[in-house]
Amino acid sequence: MSDEEHHFESKADAGASKTYPQQAGSIRKNGYVVIKGRPCKGRWLKCQLLRLGSMAMQVALDIFNNKKLEDVVPSSHNVMFFWLHFQIPHVNRTDYQLIDVSTDGFDDLRLPTDDNLLKQITSGFEEGKDLVVTVMSAMGEEQICAQKDIGPK
Repeated sequence: MSDEEHHFESKADAGASKTYPQQAGSIRKNGYVVIKGRPCKGRWLKCQLLRLGSMAMQVALDIFNNKKLEDVVPSSHNVMFFWLHFQIPHVNRTDYQLIDVSTDGFDDLRLPTDDNLLKQITSGFEEGKDLVVTVMSAMGEEQICAQKDIGPK
């Protein structure tokens, strides 16, 4: 053994994958899926194209910014479509008690992009209500997606 000290810096997350594969036929309507590298929630639309085979079109909304994303996957026939594999994001929801709301819009967590939810959180906090926020996390991102009032402070 050497007397040298070795220092290792790692930016890994203990080897945990941010996605997992799933067969197209087992993806549920309004389920989560990765489109263009973004975690989305959407639905499948199958379109038959004359003489070109079968196409599977996926339309989904990004779970963090609500932008519409589309993906088209060709397959030779319906049986092949159900054997295609797609990446599904690991999506977690966790509740936290709200302690403070920063004025710059970003402190520990990103404030919601939904103006109505943002208004509920900021006005409830200003009124002195005790709020619990639900944080959705997927693929290294997290954002407040819901809130509930648990009473006065």
